[in-house]
Amino acid sequence: MATKIRLQRFGKKGKPFFHVVVADSRSPRDGKFIERLGSYNPNTNPATIEINFEKTLDWVNKGAEPTDTCRAILSYKGVLYKKHLEGGVKKGALTAEQADAKFAEWLSAKDSKIEGKKDGLTKSKDEVKKAALAAEAKKNADRAAALAIKNAPVEEEVAVEEEAPVAEAETEAPATEENTEEQA
Repeated sequence: MATKIRLQRFGKKGKPFFHVVVADSRSPRDGKFIERLGSYNPNTNPATIEINFEKTLDWVNKGAEPTDTCRAILSYKGVLYKKHLEGGVKKGALTAEQADAKFAEWLSAKDSKIEGKKDGLTKSKDEVKKAALAAEAKKNADRAAALAIKNAPVEEEVAVEEEAPVAEAETEAPATEENTEEQA
């Protein structure tokens, strides 16, 4: 019986969620499976991958063939690298302690890389949020300035029109006083 490590689709339309399973290669995609190894959620950023490492390594060592996507997932989680190191121990190229040290070093580098990506994503989200708030504040200031300009000319025109007759009356009044003094 040929076994495959593959994805079994769950979730709603447009929001897929996958279980990583070991199944007979002849069974349908969402059909009968032998064992569930973990889950994969591509909807999050970065994608959430939960795998039972020991069970998966055992199945890979037994000869279960991963599909292309599962191969990428297993490589990402280090299952295939661990199998590679175990092969080196069996051939005598490495000792078990050296293999464990190499794997631990690889895991720490991988974790730091993942944390760096998460930090970068949160920083970029914060920068986008700050830029959006600054753009919104600028837009609100432009709106307030436009309203002030729109409302201001109406008041100034009325004020200018009211001041003009008063000024004309003042200029006429001294002239009438001078005329009355000259007449007296």
